[in-house]
Amino acid sequence: MRRFPILIAAAATLTFAGTAYAHPKLLSASPAANATVAKPVHIELHFSEKLMPAFSKAELIMAAMPGMAAMKMPSVAKLGPDGRSLIITPNSSLPRGRYSVAWQVVSTDTHKVAGSYAFAVK
Repeated sequence: MRRFPILIAAAATLTFAGTAYAHPKLLSASPAANATVAKPVHIELHFSEKLMPAFSKAELIMAAMPGMAAMKMPSVAKLGPDGRSLIITPNSSLPRGRYSVAWQVVSTDTHKVAGSYAFAVK
């Protein structure tokens, strides 16, 4: 009889171990975090799961500099053809400076995740 509770616990562990409660993870970004690059035409964020276009977005912000406050750069964010990428296209060429990308995505299983990273334009 002592083995019965142990068998039930083992069965429950095996049953629930396979259940995944994943969230979309940022796998890579171009430009990469903390990189210094020539003027990028677009910024690409690649995630581990398919994203929902209506709820996935990003903002591109130029960092404050002496005599200038931080400012949101006009841009368009849309899903890439693979459904796992968010592509941010600035409306105009990015001037030299430091930028941050603040993103918020929702995967097709409705998990919401947000994050940010920075890069510089030389």
